Amino acid sequence: MPTSDVPAVRRFRGKNKGERWKRGEDTELAVIRLPLDVHRLHDLQRVENLYSAMWSIKRALQRDARAAVDAYWAGDMRRKADAKTWRQALGLSREGMERRAYQHMERSKHLSHHVTKALVMHQADEVWEGIARHLFLDATGRRFGRPKTGRWWDHTRIPGRARSHTTARKWETFRLHGALAGHLAAYRHRGLSPAVTTPEQAAALPTGTSVLEQPRRLPIPDRPFGRVPTGEATSKGAPKTRAATWWDHTGTLVLVFTGGADSQRGDLVLPVRLPSGAGRWPRLLHFLNDPDSWHKADLVRRRDTSVPGGWAYEAHLMVLAGGYASPGTRGRRKAAAARARVGGIDGNVSNLSVVSFPNTFDPADGESQTSRIGLTDDERAALAKAQRKERGRKRALDRSRRATNPNQYGMSKRQQARAERRGAAGLPARQAEVPGGARAVNTAGIPKQAYRRDALSAGYRLNRAKLAEAAATLAAEKDHRARRIAARIITDHGANLTVEDCDIRTWYRLWGKALQATTPGRLITAISHECEKTGGRLLRASTSTGLPPEK
Repeated sequence: MPTSDVPAVRRFRGKNKGERWKRGEDTELAVIRLPLDVHRLHDLQRVENLYSAMWSIKRALQRDARAAVDAYWAGDMRRKADAKTWRQALGLSREGMERRAYQHMERSKHLSHHVTKALVMHQADEVWEGIARHLFLDATGRRFGRPKTGRWWDHTRIPGRARSHTTARKWETFRLHGALAGHLAAYRHRGLSPAVTTPEQAAALPTGTSVLEQPRRLPIPDRPFGRVPTGEATSKGAPKTRAATWWDHTGTLVLVFTGGADSQRGDLVLPVRLPSGAGRWPRLLHFLNDPDSWHKADLVRRRDTSVPGGWAYEAHLMVLAGGYASPGTRGRRKAAAARARVGGIDGNVSNLSVVSFPNTFDPADGESQTSRIGLTDDERAALAKAQRKERGRKRALDRSRRATNPNQYGMSKRQQARAERRGAAGLPARQAEVPGGARAVNTAGIPKQAYRRDALSAGYRLNRAKLAEAAATLAAEKDHRARRIAARIITDHGANLTVEDCDIRTWYRLWGKALQATTPGRLITAISHECEKTGGRLLRASTSTGLPPEK
């Protein structure tokens, strides 16, 4: 057979020849959110196309995963004989999911214009994590349910690839370029003192001082050009140079994505918008002043009805450092760690009770202290107001859907009675603009037309985005309240507490509406995190005796 007729064998990247980089056991990870300015129509279309392409790949992988998992559980004989071999044959492994993702990308013929193989690989790894939680038992002996296909509205994060800490200038997906000092030099406030020239000096300014003056639409910096010396010399002694790249950019902070493998539109450059007040600069200094600690950047979107397209985009930068804590927080945690106390937490539907006493169990060393955490009158009023607004938005959504799709709904009893009265009086029939009856269904009780096939007005889409945005805001407020309460409990009762190990899901099945207001699960999670940061521990004690039931 001629050499030209031999089919080409596909080559894959082999194992690393050098030693693989591993994060130290004591090295913590923290994430900072960096808002991105996506105001140009060209850039907005590219970002939307990127999300659309990644969603196509993620949905295809999730469907493949469901089919493979069903086949795995259906093959009883092969699973009992050799489960690992049966999983490998079905492609139920991290490498198998990555190969599936590559195939979807190559066969589509258009996805390579928007995404890269590095993005596809990490999307496959994310899907595999859900499969692994279903196939294998966790530490408690439980496994998660069958993998499902997600929704487009829940597809908010595109995972990036971590930078290489062994090879310089290697960051294959989303890369953060620039410097905090360069951002300060480009957008310094007109009223800022000329003596403030470094981020350290800006972080030392009193709270309320304006540091940055960023325009409404941030300009996109030019890519570095020319030749840059490498610090080496040729055999003849002449200095070596190389072409300038984004790695040589030291100006304003930008997020750079090179685009798909077949893309001809160049780099996607999105400027970063930083907080302008001096009160946030100590936190920025902690995360952004050391580029060597930058580890990975993910592209994230959230619903925002005030921006074009209805989505606001952020870069979630992961750094090799612990989270930021203000001097006041560090002092409070240090004082709480010095308190030699132990306590217990009793959580229920409406409140949280805490009791603590000295760890010596001697009344001479201190008295016992009690605290009861519940909703205040102001919090109840604010929650009731938010619930009224939510009900109003949901009713508006229902009316809009019914008005746009009147043929899919019947008339209500009142509308039918009105039609009968008009017919008895000899008046012409009048079509109800907004039918208030039930959905049109077949004999099996299934809607004749799927809800996803309904026509949706622009007002419906706007109200839906407002509802999602309000829900995210309310969830953030509940998280902030939980952290604030946890800090107060640790300050008063110490960092060594005990709580009953119970299943909150059972509570939600019984008192779901009441628990949405008090959120005991959020409170316990926040207390556990605060105990660890203070140097203590939240012990979960089981109330089960472990004895067999009496016959």
